[in-house]
Amino acid sequence: MAEPETFLRCEHKYPMNRSLMKQFLEAAEDHLVPDQYPEYDLHSIYYDTEDSGMIIHCLDHPIYKEKLRLRSYGEPEAGQPVYLEIKKKFHDTGQKRRIALEESEAYAYLNQGIAPHLSSGMQIFSEIDYLVRRKKVVPKMFIAYHRIAFCAKEEADLRITFDSAIRFRNSQISLHESGKEKYLTSPEEILMEVKLSGRYPYWLSDLLSEMRLFRSSFSKYGTFYTMQEQNQISEDRGSVSKSVPLNHESEESICSLPY
Repeated sequence: MAEPETFLRCEHKYPMNRSLMKQFLEAAEDHLVPDQYPEYDLHSIYYDTEDSGMIIHCLDHPIYKEKLRLRSYGEPEAGQPVYLEIKKKFHDTGQKRRIALEESEAYAYLNQGIAPHLSSGMQIFSEIDYLVRRKKVVPKMFIAYHRIAFCAKEEADLRITFDSAIRFRNSQISLHESGKEKYLTSPEEILMEVKLSGRYPYWLSDLLSEMRLFRSSFSKYGTFYTMQEQNQISEDRGSVSKSVPLNHESEESICSLPY
């Protein structure tokens, strides 16, 4: 079983298409290498209050917000850990704290209140447990996507990922795909994320400026929730009622921010 983990970093999102992704990677080839795990699918269950109070609060862009999710890397298999994560964000800095569990004990805890037996990570679990009990969370949405990941050659804290095939399901929720998921994005749409704990390196700032790539406040769970509330989800299997651009609520170019 993997050890508990804590991440403290900024995460900035940049919408693009596959052509721009190819162009970006070609321009950055002297600075990036494939991550230790270069390509994989991510499956997540987002937990929220019965009335979706947590995501409604997040969509108001508060100074402080938090999310709770259960995550697996691809389809969970026997003996493979899943991760129960609490994500907090204050201003522009996010903290992710997580513990590794077996899939069955994660469901037993989240759905039935049966606490897992942990040999480590008790402090993180206590923090998660306080949120679970305070908010009385329930499973709200399954979200999955494909990820290609890179890390920087020289900047140890820098990772850049590219997400595609973003899809969701809000019924019969588990970490396993059912074939009834609906896709948010077209095959050409990509969401790039820059993850780092320090300043942007000059080469990255220059490249983002040169390519005119701008940050977006896009949230996968928030977007699906908003679509659901606005009845933009088609009853047709595997589709949404209209294409959703990833670059809504664009922010300033990273190059113009005070780093």
